Amino acid sequence: MLKKADAYRNRIELLQGTLDMLVLQTLQWGVQHGYGIAQALRARSSDVLQVETGSLYPALHRMERQKWISSKWGVTEQKQRAKFYSITAEGKRQLVRDRSKWESMVTAIESILSPAEETR
Repeated sequence: MLKKADAYRNRIELLQGTLDMLVLQTLQWGVQHGYGIAQALRARSSDVLQVETGSLYPALHRMERQKWISSKWGVTEQKQRAKFYSITAEGKRQLVRDRSKWESMVTAIESILSPAEETR
């Protein structure tokens, strides 16, 4: 179980742009409303990533303006009116670009943290 301070630190340490990639990936799994996106990210990350509404909804609105996602109003399983988001073709292309950058970054960081040969 994460301590409250550790959980907060995990939330604020998300690299800039990573949230967009994670939201786009979540929408690859299917159409979802904002709360559902937040819950999917939390569940898939074993409660490590907890995206607050103050971060999620501005990101969704920005991604919609960029044509990476589209939305339409619907009704949830709990009979609540909600905006449902889906990934667009441009969003799928953006996700490919973001994942490529992410994988390059992970490789570079791994090279620094675990070099093949230690320099003596």
